[in-house]
Amino acid sequence: MADDQHAEEQAPTEGFRDRDDTAVREESLGERVLGSLLDRAHLIPPRLVGPLVAQELAGLGCRDVAIHLQDYDQRTLQPLRGRGLHAEVLPIDGSAAGRAFATEHPVETDEGGGAVRLHLPMLDGSDRVGVLSFTLDRVNAHDRRLAQRLAGLVADLVVTKSEYTDAFAQARTTRPMSLAAQLQWQTLPPLSMKTPELDLAGVLEPAYEVGGDCFDYAYDHHTLHLAVFDAMGHGLEAATMSTVVTAAYRHGRRADVELARLCADMDGVVAAAYPGRFATAHVGQLDTRNGVLTYVNAGHPAALLVRDGRVADELPGPTARPLGLGTGEPGAEKVQLQPGDRVLFFTDGVVEERLDDGEQFGEHRLRELLEQSSADGLRVPETVRRLSHALMDARHGRTSDDASLLLVEWKQPPHDDELSPDIPEARPTRGHDG
Repeated sequence: MADDQHAEEQAPTEGFRDRDDTAVREESLGERVLGSLLDRAHLIPPRLVGPLVAQELAGLGCRDVAIHLQDYDQRTLQPLRGRGLHAEVLPIDGSAAGRAFATEHPVETDEGGGAVRLHLPMLDGSDRVGVLSFTLDRVNAHDRRLAQRLAGLVADLVVTKSEYTDAFAQARTTRPMSLAAQLQWQTLPPLSMKTPELDLAGVLEPAYEVGGDCFDYAYDHHTLHLAVFDAMGHGLEAATMSTVVTAAYRHGRRADVELARLCADMDGVVAAAYPGRFATAHVGQLDTRNGVLTYVNAGHPAALLVRDGRVADELPGPTARPLGLGTGEPGAEKVQLQPGDRVLFFTDGVVEERLDDGEQFGEHRLRELLEQSSADGLRVPETVRRLSHALMDARHGRTSDDASLLLVEWKQPPHDDELSPDIPEARPTRGHDG
């Protein structure tokens, strides 16, 4: 009885409490619209996600609501279509929505009479999903903050619903995709990732015909695991081998196998499953606490170290034999990165493509384009996107081999208190581009 009485005395008189004790406990506009979207989205079919968002935003006074997803080539923004949605294909380069996508910052355009059109990057974590756009008659700081949170929620809805629908993949597709490319895209992780400690982004070319190239990564505790693979051959045969190599890599990585031993295990898998064939690989681990990058290069071109916007050097060390040729257990190399350093991993298809005069594209051209992209102060995902397009444009869109890029930037060690709400990365950006 006494225990029951004590529990009753200690029981709070209210449920959830605001950190600010003076705050009024009532549902705000933001809570209503975000809560309504969450409540209704649970059971709504994927095809109605876009119309649901348009309906909710129309109730807030928004006009011409549009949801755009990036196409696989990352050249255009493809609209979701449905009731209440404004649908128009937009170029990433040369449109306000494209600028929001490329910069990962909200962009505003004056619609006249005080009305403003907002273009909000839709970020799932830090992967660039697309852009949410709508027009309001007036905009203040509270509107901008709510708009960014809405864009984040819409991104989450698209990514979550994508797990059991083809609707969003079809919206992103601008031309027929080969079966081999379909297999590779199903294997890929998100194209980009950003944390307070690091930025990462990768790309495959040609997006709709890629076969044997692939990349993978995982960020566990304070270790970034990364890999780039290039399976021998072309088409579906190369894609299936690349998928097996990636699965073998993930199997060893998740079992916490040491890097050199992991490469030896993958070598055995390829030799057993594909006798007489091979796959090249670059496999690494970055300790984000101190910037030490440990890596094994099994037949790839040497990765490039970018420091202060310039290609400082190639990653040093010998090149081991490709996987499947009896590599055994290769020696792992180490390099000490400085805050702000970037490392570009790439496959031979990037530099070995022949130009019209028969000359190879060459690493010197890759270095020039990489330095030019870095000098523009672009974030890692946009650097990779533009670098990939610059490479393809320089080759007039032709390629006889797959080409993949994976760019990693180590920004800083982790904060002492990574959960502190006061660190800069704890809050979404408040900036906008007019």
